[in-house]
Amino acid sequence: MTTTTAAAAKEQADAIAARVRPPRFPDREFPVTDYGAVGDGSADCTAAIRAAIEDCAAHGGGHVTVPEGTYATGPVRLRSGVDLHLRAGATLAFSRDPAAYLPPVLTRFQGVETYGYSPLVYAHGERDIAVTGAGVLDGRADETHWWPWSGQEEFGWRPGLPQQEDDWPLLWAQAERGDPVEQRVYAEGRHFRPNFLETYRCRNVLVEGVTFVRSPMWVMHPVLCQGVLVQDVTVDSTGPNNDGCDPESCRDVVIRGCTFNAGDDCIAVKSGREADGRRVNVPSEDILIEDCVMRHRYGAITLGSDMTGGIRNVFARRCHIGGPGLYFGLYIKTNSVRGGFAENIQLDDITVSHLTKEFVTCDFHRGEGDTGGYPPRVRDIGIRNVTVGRARRALLAQGYPHAPIRGLRLTDCTFGEMAEPDRLEHVEDFLVDGVAPDGVARDGGR
Repeated sequence: MTTTTAAAAKEQADAIAARVRPPRFPDREFPVTDYGAVGDGSADCTAAIRAAIEDCAAHGGGHVTVPEGTYATGPVRLRSGVDLHLRAGATLAFSRDPAAYLPPVLTRFQGVETYGYSPLVYAHGERDIAVTGAGVLDGRADETHWWPWSGQEEFGWRPGLPQQEDDWPLLWAQAERGDPVEQRVYAEGRHFRPNFLETYRCRNVLVEGVTFVRSPMWVMHPVLCQGVLVQDVTVDSTGPNNDGCDPESCRDVVIRGCTFNAGDDCIAVKSGREADGRRVNVPSEDILIEDCVMRHRYGAITLGSDMTGGIRNVFARRCHIGGPGLYFGLYIKTNSVRGGFAENIQLDDITVSHLTKEFVTCDFHRGEGDTGGYPPRVRDIGIRNVTVGRARRALLAQGYPHAPIRGLRLTDCTFGEMAEPDRLEHVEDFLVDGVAPDGVARDGGR
């Protein structure tokens, strides 16, 4: 099989960086305070913020500015040509009332299209949009608001309380039957938590400089977008399923200079789930992750598990990973129920201090295991110039006899204190070159 060389990987990554540029906005400002917003933390500024955004869009775009202060608000809907800019000292404090996030909007929940509660910041079908500045977006989720719907007792759920698993089998069954998306309405009276910032079928998206805290669920979720730049963003949100950034079925994405202290995967690349993923059938591709810090909690860089539409051309370089609560470095999650593919995945110049589990994990036996009819395809995984101080293992890679993992290569890597030997099964074209210490499996994985 053809594998990607170091030179080719660098060339492809540089090309993505060159293509993905921030949108440009007219030099016009629309301060939300001019529309009646009051930054006292209690006055409802939803209508004022909406009016500023609509006026900005009607005038051909510009910057909707949020001055210093705390602005209580419901959902924010972005429009083409609008940069929502939070100045230093500004906080958007979002409502905890689910009714504020009605009427339902088109979204995805766990890789399945549905009409659900609006994300806290939402855009659909827009272009040239941004959320920027030095301010804070506070979802105000906690053990009594949003998080208990996860069904996890550590986040406030108790027996007898509603949870998302009450509704998930119904949505999943509708998707498996192929029911029209318009019939899949899971909002009022249902318990799917909204994502924080979601851009749906948008082009030229920028998220820059801001800090996200206390998200109900996933923090940044671009879906079916092209040209997404997430730059110098801080995610400090450790609630249930608080992934940091989840590009799903997107093309040309750059995640640069960000810090993730997340409650789930720091970055999780996705492409839809099972029958709905096959129906939409749009991969995530051409994704660059560089100069980021990932501290907590499950995977630093994860592919899946909602990856039925496939993932290709993912590049990560110059990142710092690790902490006592971080599990995996590169985590590829799929099986023969989810299916899909992951190909041309390249990591270079990664420094890892401490992981609880493996630096690379790809185990086709996870979850439902080999019980479906869609064996995944994972191939051309390049790991270069990686240093890992401490972990359970360097590698856990287990394919199927009928669908092996192909083309796993480690070059010029150093693995320090590994508690257990690597585990490889049904891995073909496994290559190790210049790896220390001399304890990494070298038998081709058969």
